[in-house]
Amino acid sequence: MGARLRVVLDQLVHVVDADQASAAVDLAIGLVATAPSGCTVDAIVPAGAEVTVTGVSDVRTLNLGRRELAAAWQLGIAPGVGGGLIHSPSLMAPLVRHDRVHDNDQTTVTVWDLQAWDAPELLPKSAVAWQRAMLKRAVKHADAVVVPSHAVAERLSEVAKLRGRVRVIAGAAPRGFVTPRDAEARRAALSMPGEYVVLTGTAASLDAGFRGAVAAGVDAVVLDAPEGAEPRLAELASAAGLPERRAHVRGVLSPEDRAAVLAGAAAFAATSPVAGWPWRAVEAMTLGTPVVAIDSGAHQDVIADGGLLVPEDGIADALAAASREGAPRLRVLATDRSRAFSWASSAERVWGLHADL
Repeated sequence: MGARLRVVLDQLVHVVDADQASAAVDLAIGLVATAPSGCTVDAIVPAGAEVTVTGVSDVRTLNLGRRELAAAWQLGIAPGVGGGLIHSPSLMAPLVRHDRVHDNDQTTVTVWDLQAWDAPELLPKSAVAWQRAMLKRAVKHADAVVVPSHAVAERLSEVAKLRGRVRVIAGAAPRGFVTPRDAEARRAALSMPGEYVVLTGTAASLDAGFRGAVAAGVDAVVLDAPEGAEPRLAELASAAGLPERRAHVRGVLSPEDRAAVLAGAAAFAATSPVAGWPWRAVEAMTLGTPVVAIDSGAHQDVIADGGLLVPEDGIADALAAASREGAPRLRVLATDRSRAFSWASSAERVWGLHADL
């Protein structure tokens, strides 16, 4: 007898987290492509959303928009959703009481990172409160909680008592994430310098990256900077010895612009130790960009031998080496490691998870 796996696609209209929104669609495409014989993929979406994923069998459009739905589900109010096998690629899920044994109802959710617990100052207070509340509901009602790495699983076990319900299923780079043909034009439109390294991290962790740019004699480009952070980061760069004119701060870019920027970088450095899926590091490896990262559990799990993992005080030297003499070797290692991740593989494991439940 076939199964119908119902996937929550909540960010088709209102995007709260661009990475998770992209991952949800990519996973849905993978689930359709890898569906076992006789099984189908359905979608659960907020009001006003249109599903463009080819092969989705049925779409349940709810009466509430995404914001209203998030508030209702936080309170455990989920009218009109129905039962069955429900998988959410985020914490956004109808986490209510159900009977897995007699009705074959299942609800699984995904936790990509633990910023709301380990670095709450990086998120709006409302987002922190919502994520913490939804994890509490997951503890009560989720049949499984998916995390992207063993390090996140270990940290999650310290935050919530899930009693063996945690499952590790990795993510991947966005589907079709390649260097765009107009990469040079995109870099010019973004005012990218000729030689640069790309950095991600928090204001507290980027100092080592700026010092690495100084040691390498190149500019630094910061990606995913919060709105209004540019003056503060420019000051930090200057304090690290990098003139403000050589510190280029950018917010959230489109996947095409991001690919153009990462492909043109001499190296990439992930400076934050917060437990989570390292989106940009995986993208950099996919493009063959040399990767340097702070030595944390999440980076050990995901980057492994695909880059240089160093303590915080070693990032500057490692970044300088990665952008110079170590670049050819690191490009090969990054590309090889990136092949370990694909949405098809992730989708197969999601099917396996629901079969096991």
